[in-house]
Amino acid sequence: MGNVLTPTKNGENKRDLSSMLKSLDSECRNCAPSSPLQCISRCQVYKLKNELRSLREAMDNPNYIKELFNVLKNETRLHILKAIVNGKYSVSQLQQELKRNGRFHSQDTISEKYLRPLMAVGLANESLDKYYATTFGGRLTEVLEYFPEFAEMLPAHSECYEETVLRALLAGPKTFEEIEILVSSKIASRILKRLRSAGLIETPEERDYIFFFKSKRDPNKETFTETERKIYYSIPLEGISAGKLAKEAGLSLRRTYKYLRGLKGKKLVFVRRTPKAYGLTCKGEMLASVLEGLHEIIEDTWSSSKQVFSGSDIA
Repeated sequence: MGNVLTPTKNGENKRDLSSMLKSLDSECRNCAPSSPLQCISRCQVYKLKNELRSLREAMDNPNYIKELFNVLKNETRLHILKAIVNGKYSVSQLQQELKRNGRFHSQDTISEKYLRPLMAVGLANESLDKYYATTFGGRLTEVLEYFPEFAEMLPAHSECYEETVLRALLAGPKTFEEIEILVSSKIASRILKRLRSAGLIETPEERDYIFFFKSKRDPNKETFTETERKIYYSIPLEGISAGKLAKEAGLSLRRTYKYLRGLKGKKLVFVRRTPKAYGLTCKGEMLASVLEGLHEIIEDTWSSSKQVFSGSDIA
């Protein structure tokens, strides 16, 4: 595996909302608005806290993360989100923006199919018939930039089992039995097949599940043919598969198995089967890191919204 960094560990996005609110609260103490209306209309603290209160209500839905990910797994929605991160757009302006990128939709479709779902999960908001990304939407967009193929790599309208498996594999390869614990045993095979077809996970070749090890028996008490000796001393302490052993010894796989049988008969070699394990490819690790980064922002936002919703000060 490569050294893929979790996106939120890099750059400006690592600053959590609590820190952001502390900084803005500090500015508020030195602010002298000419009227309460000016404070409400211009104050970033007010806007951010109001956004967090709305997000808290959305996040109370037990299916929130699943719904959020399904909203994000749409290229047109992501294109709109990236556009409104940089400024406010009316529906007609978004229609023109999409046309420039070969996406032709009516204004009603843009409103109902793309903007409404973004707003429902707290990624976008509307003011005076113009749409803009929330702070939360902007932070998620930064993470998604690390993996531009996000929307096309995962199935839309899903239960997000693929995302669960990918995040779990960040910690290291897992056996089928371990993956069955994460998702239903009835669908584990289908999920793994889909991830493998997408080039996100991999498994070793079938024969590599069988490893050969040296026994504790003293080799000096046995007689070796020259080839048997070569095979025996090519086996490392940590064991080796027959395929790799054949390459090490410079023999065909068929002949390697023949001499291994002889060494087993002399009780100098034993076999241990290792469970089939699934691990991430480089692409899979990148996507899993992005998923982990998204979860970190969601958890940070949940924590900050809880503080705001309860009315506690973030001092």
